[in-house]
Amino acid sequence: MLLMETSDWTFKQKPYDLRERLFIFACVITRLAQHLHTRGPVAIALCSQVLRSGTSAGANYEEADDGSSAGDRRAKRRIVLRELKETNFRLRVLRQVDILGECHDPVINESAELVKIVATVIRNSVTK
Repeated sequence: MLLMETSDWTFKQKPYDLRERLFIFACVITRLAQHLHTRGPVAIALCSQVLRSGTSAGANYEEADDGSSAGDRRAKRRIVLRELKETNFRLRVLRQVDILGECHDPVINESAELVKIVATVIRNSVTK
């Protein structure tokens, strides 16, 4: 699996390119969704929401490149930020109720890092 062993949720490398990092995150979220389907009805219910928001972030970031103006690109990046925050929130809930374990903390940490990175990208695009 991309930069990960099948039983290991740590990120071995984190690419500098944000598009690639969001792509890897989407792949990890997809893998996590497969895991959640083995963890009971509550996990399955939250799984679809995590899968949708976690993969949407990268897709929306890709789409932001085709924005018709700087304002349109910023608006699309704000959607990316909202999707990442939603993903991070749900991952933290799943962790708090022990559906996800300590081994999944790297995924939660990566989602938090991506929130900070995208927020910085948005902030810097406003000041230019």
